[in-house]
Amino acid sequence: MAKTGLNREEMVTTSAQGIVEIRQLSTILFQRRFLILGVSCLVMTVTSLLAVVTKPTYQSSMQILVSSNLDKEVRSTNVQKDVTSELNDVNFLVVDNKTQMKLMLSSKLIQKAVHLLRSNYPNITLEDIKGKRAISKISSLKVTQVAGESGVNRVFSQVFEVSFKDHDPVKAQRVLQALQKVYQDYNIEQRQQRLNQGLALVNNRLPKIQKEVREAEKKLEQFRQQHNLLDPQVQSKILLGSLAEVQKQRQTTRIQIQELQAQYNNLEQKIASSTQNPLISSPSSQSTRYQALLNEIQKTEMDLAKEQMRYTDDYPTVKKLKQQRQSQLALLQQEMADKATTTSSTAKPLLTQDQMAKVDQQLVNELIQVQTTAIGLITNEKNLAESEQQIRSQLNKYPSLIAEYNRLLPEVGASRKALEQLLQSQQFLGLKIAQGGFDWQVVEEPELGIYMGNGRLLLLLGGVLIGPILGVAAALIWAFFNNAIFSAKDLQKLTNRPLLGSVPKLAPHGKNKRTKSLSLKGWRTEAPSMVEASTGLPVHETLDIIYQNIQILKYPFRFKSLMLTSALPGEGKTTLALGLGASAAHMHRRVLVIDANLRYPRLHKILELSNDWGLSLLLVDGTDANFDDYIQPIHPYIDILTAGPTPDDAVNLLSSQRMKELIELFEQTYDLVLIDAPAIFGTVDARIVASLCNGIIMVGRIGQVSPNELIQATEVLNQLNLIGIVANEVSNSPKLLAS
Repeated sequence: MAKTGLNREEMVTTSAQGIVEIRQLSTILFQRRFLILGVSCLVMTVTSLLAVVTKPTYQSSMQILVSSNLDKEVRSTNVQKDVTSELNDVNFLVVDNKTQMKLMLSSKLIQKAVHLLRSNYPNITLEDIKGKRAISKISSLKVTQVAGESGVNRVFSQVFEVSFKDHDPVKAQRVLQALQKVYQDYNIEQRQQRLNQGLALVNNRLPKIQKEVREAEKKLEQFRQQHNLLDPQVQSKILLGSLAEVQKQRQTTRIQIQELQAQYNNLEQKIASSTQNPLISSPSSQSTRYQALLNEIQKTEMDLAKEQMRYTDDYPTVKKLKQQRQSQLALLQQEMADKATTTSSTAKPLLTQDQMAKVDQQLVNELIQVQTTAIGLITNEKNLAESEQQIRSQLNKYPSLIAEYNRLLPEVGASRKALEQLLQSQQFLGLKIAQGGFDWQVVEEPELGIYMGNGRLLLLLGGVLIGPILGVAAALIWAFFNNAIFSAKDLQKLTNRPLLGSVPKLAPHGKNKRTKSLSLKGWRTEAPSMVEASTGLPVHETLDIIYQNIQILKYPFRFKSLMLTSALPGEGKTTLALGLGASAAHMHRRVLVIDANLRYPRLHKILELSNDWGLSLLLVDGTDANFDDYIQPIHPYIDILTAGPTPDDAVNLLSSQRMKELIELFEQTYDLVLIDAPAIFGTVDARIVASLCNGIIMVGRIGQVSPNELIQATEVLNQLNLIGIVANEVSNSPKLLAS
């Protein structure tokens, strides 16, 4: 075995000193060049088709003035202060640019315009106007600000331009005309809506206030009916005056009673001193009828006093009582006269005629009159006392009545005042809200659509620019998710093994432009079919470089047997084995290429050879079998040993002593034995064959093998005799060996 730690500076290279190593990004893009080209062509094709089928575009526009009509007096009027504060959020609108533009572009308003346009355009939809349909539909509605500050303005008027694009200039104009009508109708609707919303709070409160007024008035009415009065304070003052008057009358009556009592006593003494007749001298001698008349007179006086307190002297009851009193007084005087006559006729005369004349009848009449008057005054005094008691009793109730009345009366007044203010607010706000909000006025009418071009050049330029960009993006995305190795340098770094060379993609059937036919000097002319087969071997300058690098690794000795394997199937090791065989044959070395992939052989398919016999049968046959019977020559210096029929136990055959003996025999017979082994992962076949060879070459296909798979395969082969790695299908592979 030659030294494997040979410095790479000793390896033959054909790379010029001025050539820069290809970067990884460039490698990825080159590896996916067909994807980039395909995406670019697809995008450019689509844009070209769009440019061909696109139609001219026409644009119509109109201008709308949006202004605020809010009157600040709504918030400054004292009468409306409370209600306006509640309606502040509803009535106080501001004009916001973004809000107005969103409102004009709202689907609700545009849908109304669609309904208006259905008579002329039955198939028109909301998406046709808003421009959200297919890419080929260029129709679009736009609203832009023409003048005015940006931001929120409460009184500053602003102008907005509404434009619409379509293939038909008349349709573009009609769409804006429909939108104009929708905007004007909406302007009226929002005014009415604001009026209804603004007065809704007032209208909702009005029934409640009216109910409160009715309830307060009903409570006051019930209070007056229950206590039979209008105003307790006025009534209490009247009662206080009546009380003072009654007290004054009572005091006067008492004085009069005292005076009559003194007069009565005086008259009684005079009568007693004027005669000895007891019947006359003492009122006690009067008859029972006399006492009854006195009692009736007293009762009449009491009734008369009561009625006089309630009514005037002209009242019929008062007059009747006065007449009754006069009649009773006359009866009393008659009774006294009759009593005197009866006494003088039946009894023994106590007085003579002269004595009787001496009795002053006037005194008796005065006595009776005084007594009668006293009785009336006493009765009157009792009535006054009762009246005073009644008045005092009523006055004791008035503090609570006055308190309740003072509570009910302000409630009625406050409710009536609130109702009056609310009615005024309803009228006032109805006027102000109608003037509030914002107003949409059409400044410039929609015009016939103006030609705006067809956009074909823009589509073509867009396809040319966007196509490659999308292609590169697709390639990078593919590479990101693929996680494969895209440069030969990465292969060397990951394996930490010499890079024997980089090979471009080879055509195994001679389709590569750089493929050349092998020299057929010395080949027998009687085998033309083999000459034709030799022209199908992959031959490339890089293969010659790789072969020389392999020989340098063991210089001055040479590798007699080499196994080619890879981490994954399909990395091109079979094609590379044929290429190395062709390079060795080109240098007049006898080469045997063995297909050791007994499970999935491919060598015979590439060379179009028979696989009826091969390595599997040679291993089964005895040691006396001649291997020349199983070998198929394809070139004067190249023999092929195909895999043969698939065995039942490939591992048993490859690990047999017969396999080892055959390898040793082949090394003695040929200058170089190249073994095409299976991939490392999946089976142990490659590991078994590797232990029988002088060296192992690992093939890594750029853009297919991942770093993890490569590292794991390298770790397995490092335990054997891995001499280097070959990068397959490398774009612009450098020349590592000078001819």
